[in-house]
Order: sequence, then C-alpha cells, then structure tokens
Amino acid sequence: MAKCEEGYLCDVCGGDVEEITDSDLYLRYVIGMIDPETLHTTAERHIRCNPALAQFIVDSEFAPVTIEGPFAKRSLDPAYVRERERLVTRGWQRLRELRGQEGLPIIDYPLPEVRARNAERAL
Repeated sequence: MAKCEEGYLCDVCGGDVEEITDSDLYLRYVIGMIDPETLHTTAERHIRCNPALAQFIVDSEFAPVTIEGPFAKRSLDPAYVRERERLVTRGWQRLRELRGQEGLPIIDYPLPEVRARNAERAL
C-alpha cells in the first residue's frame, strides 16, 4: 500500500487513527497547540496515546484517563487544571462536532478564539 493510502498512523502504538475524535493531532490543532502551517508535518497519535493531554478531557462520552507522576493533574495547580480541563474538553467536543461536517475548510476547525488568533497572526 502506498504511504498516502495508509491514513494516519499513531507514532506511539502504530495503529490507525481512524476517527477525528481519536486524533491527538487534530485535538491539539483545534485548541491552538499546533500552528496551521505545521499541521501537515506534525506526527499523529491517538488521544489516549498522549495521556498527559487526555487526562484533561472531562466529558461523560470520554472515559477518564488517569496518569501518575509529576504531570498528573492532581499534582498541578488547581486553577491551571480547571482552565486546562475547560480548553481540552471544549477541543474534544469540537472534534465531535466536526465529524459530520465534510467540506468545512480545515482553517475553520479550531475553536473560535484560536481561529481569531490565527487570523490576527496572518495579517
């Protein structure tokens, strides 16, 4: 199979990242951690293969992720954790919204505040 026909492979487990709702790459993109100009050159992984980020998704439709060690959210500043949970959860919910929106330009995927920041930087 040609490389372009393989889809997105997780750089952690090697498995196929079949759904946008499982994509750490697109989650990081919609919350502003990845610049649109580098999206196509950034490695993909499953959200659960990046537990340091996945632990901040708080939604009844997403099974909680718990990690140990210094990056566990229970070890972090509570105000930071609340803000991070809010942002990352909104990002994951945005991925769920995007599932049925074929034809939407990729530049419109991010959260509104991220789109505004990207547009400002483009000026």
